Amino acid sequence: MLRLLLGFLVACFMLLPARAAEPQYAIFAGGCFWCVESDFDAVPGVLETISGYAGGKSANPTYEDYSRGGHREVVRVKFDPDRVSYAALVGVLFRTTDPTDDGGQFCDRGFAYTTAIYALNERQAMDAKAEKIKAEAELGRPIVTPVEGAAKFWPAEDYHQDFGKRNPIRYWYYRNGCGRNRTVEKLWGDRAYAGVDH
Repeated sequence: MLRLLLGFLVACFMLLPARAAEPQYAIFAGGCFWCVESDFDAVPGVLETISGYAGGKSANPTYEDYSRGGHREVVRVKFDPDRVSYAALVGVLFRTTDPTDDGGQFCDRGFAYTTAIYALNERQAMDAKAEKIKAEAELGRPIVTPVEGAAKFWPAEDYHQDFGKRNPIRYWYYRNGCGRNRTVEKLWGDRAYAGVDH
């Protein structure tokens, strides 16, 4: 009788719906945050993107002074780990940027526009390093994107948020004029923008 009851309880437990995973966060630098935000918004499983600044020493950076404080333009990505993995997001970062360029991205030059991954925990750091090795093997070239530790994220001003959606013509001219898509497609070929539903 006890064995039957135990079997019944186990069967009932297995019929319960799986508990959804809590949303997670990632912080990536990939040049102009308008473009990084737009690319990650098109990744299935991404719930929210916020443009901002990270990695520097100054508090409360603004668009006028963030680079003087040693910050990069970054995007904080909120994602559903049941739909997209952190490793897959790192892969998207690599394949939507030129991670072989240590002087900035496309027409935007200087440290503030360099690529970086700010791993928020040890698991993210391990996944990011593994994806970096895979991407280097695909390209046959070194990737200069550093995997750094967690950094304080400072949201950018409201007018930077969802810039591509709110200013589609201006955004298109900027992105096209900067040569972002052309450079990424030349570097990555048919793997450019892998994982992005444009």
